[in-house]
Amino acid sequence: MSSVQSFSALWASTGLTAITAGEIVMIGISLVLIYLAIGRGFEPLLLLPIGFGGILANIPVIGIAGPEGFLGMINVVGLETGVFPLLIFMGVGAMTDFGPLIANPRTALLGAAAQFGIFATLIGAILLSVHLGFDFSLQDAASIGIIGGADGPTAIFLSSRLSPDLVGAIAVAAYSYMALVPIIQPPIMRLLTTPDQRRIVMTQLRPVSRLERILFPLVVLGLCILLLPTATPLIGALMFGNLVKESGVTERLSRTLQTAFTDSVTILLGLVVGSKLQAAYFLRLETLGILLLGLVAFSIGTATGLLLAQLMNRLSRTPINPLIGAAGVSAVPMAARVVNKVGLENNPRNFLLMHAMGPNVSGVIGSAVAAGVLLAVFG
Repeated sequence: MSSVQSFSALWASTGLTAITAGEIVMIGISLVLIYLAIGRGFEPLLLLPIGFGGILANIPVIGIAGPEGFLGMINVVGLETGVFPLLIFMGVGAMTDFGPLIANPRTALLGAAAQFGIFATLIGAILLSVHLGFDFSLQDAASIGIIGGADGPTAIFLSSRLSPDLVGAIAVAAYSYMALVPIIQPPIMRLLTTPDQRRIVMTQLRPVSRLERILFPLVVLGLCILLLPTATPLIGALMFGNLVKESGVTERLSRTLQTAFTDSVTILLGLVVGSKLQAAYFLRLETLGILLLGLVAFSIGTATGLLLAQLMNRLSRTPINPLIGAAGVSAVPMAARVVNKVGLENNPRNFLLMHAMGPNVSGVIGSAVAAGVLLAVFG
């Protein structure tokens, strides 16, 4: 081979000649995600690895996200099998305090109401396909709808089972809207409540016994086994993590689940989700539809939680601040913190954080149950 041919082969193997316009765009989008994580503090634990994974996936020639690339191999092991989201749920369970929900069980209704956005958006995705020419199947519509639950692992779990090609767009939408909770929710909260309602002070929650905390994950898992077995992977992982924490006899396991275990899986999950941000999959009209429908889903979930909380306040003998209904979306604990912040803005002595945690953690269960229903129907 002549020196000219050698140079030509070397030049052809460089990124300068092989990179496409689509890959350049996706690398730019990935850099935006990294900026949001570092510069704005939006969900940095996930947006940072997702953004970096997106850059790696769009590097030409080498095929890092392909079947023989290291991200491709991790994808097969953790994402296509649905294992990573389940492992994340174990950590979430170990970090979750179900005490506020146990102390005030009726707040579970608010977590359930917030899931209305999931099913409303499923219908919206179908209508876009029928009337505007979007190419969403029923499985795609179900995967897009789950964004309304504001639960990243659940969205990834369901979409990896029903719509693997949409995992990247759905994950980015889910985590982006979770990060934007402090921006998206307050205007909806102020629109659907009055200043007097936002000033309502709720009575202190009763203490929850250790026995109640131990029995809760076992009872929830039992009900799931009997009524909706398709949701048991997510619910089972969540309740196992919570039982490890509440048992009081496995401190080392609980500490590991909450820290090193969850952090390790989060790194791998973020990189693999980022690997789905390849230009061929992401730069499509459907992606814009997913982002818009995800926003609609999240907004509807917030609104329905608020409206049901208003109804409960009217019917209840004890006052209920309607703001806590907005925490029914399972963006834990961000949504509960936003509720507390808006409550304090209207009444400096109105501390709603623990009251909002009830619907907030019930939203985690609700989104997992919704995923189980969708998996049973469309899987």
